[in-house]
Amino acid sequence: MLKIVAEHEDEIPTPRRFGKLWAALAVAFFLGPAMFGFGTKFYELVRVLQGDSSGAFAVTPIVNYLLAGCGFLLLFAWAARNGMLRDIESPKYQMLENEQKLDALRDVAG
Repeated sequence: MLKIVAEHEDEIPTPRRFGKLWAALAVAFFLGPAMFGFGTKFYELVRVLQGDSSGAFAVTPIVNYLLAGCGFLLLFAWAARNGMLRDIESPKYQMLENEQKLDALRDVAG
């Protein structure tokens, strides 16, 4: 049987400061315009609601988007706080080890 495990855990590359800077810039590049667009649309919605009651139908989708977005943000923060984003390589090795164990049990039960 072939055993697949990470023999040297210290060989797993960790992001450097330069990589973190590029990631932050990429996030700002994509999320910045998206947040600006959503903010302007939300501001327009508030202005329509203050002056004209015919725009009231748009409240439900905006509230729905806000609640869903907050839920995803909370899930992401929870995952980051519990260390689920630190080592993205180890689940692959754990899955392969579990598969080998299941195959061995299936061969024994055979």
